[in-house]
Amino acid sequence: MRRTWTERLAVLGIAAVLAGCSTTKEQMLSHDNRTMLDIWNAETGGGAGGGPAARQLLDARQTLRRALTDDDIQAAPGAQARYTRTAANEIHRQFHRLPNPDLVMYVYPHMAGTDPVPVPGYSTVFPLYQRVQYALPGERIEDY
Repeated sequence: MRRTWTERLAVLGIAAVLAGCSTTKEQMLSHDNRTMLDIWNAETGGGAGGGPAARQLLDARQTLRRALTDDDIQAAPGAQARYTRTAANEIHRQFHRLPNPDLVMYVYPHMAGTDPVPVPGYSTVFPLYQRVQYALPGERIEDY
């Protein structure tokens, strides 16, 4: 009787599973009686106080850090001034509503309900868009 390739694949899979279970946890994940804090300190270069690795990291950050120039300091409040509410601009709208035209629909007279009841014709108004949309400051200035 000839074996098919699926049977061979199944035997190979079972052999792989059994080989994976042949080792112990201690062989795979030995920690040599060290605590998690010991492993963390060894891998990060010391405790919370520092060490050589922490000192190198701090030095690298210091070289990348630059001081603010006078232009940066003066531009900082002005860049967000349009979005910041103050007593002077509190009474003015910053975010204007975008137009949302009203649609008028006429409903013709009809019968409604399980017991047909006559409903007279009527008009109803509803907005074109489902939600009210707002413009960003300065995006739309004219009033509606």
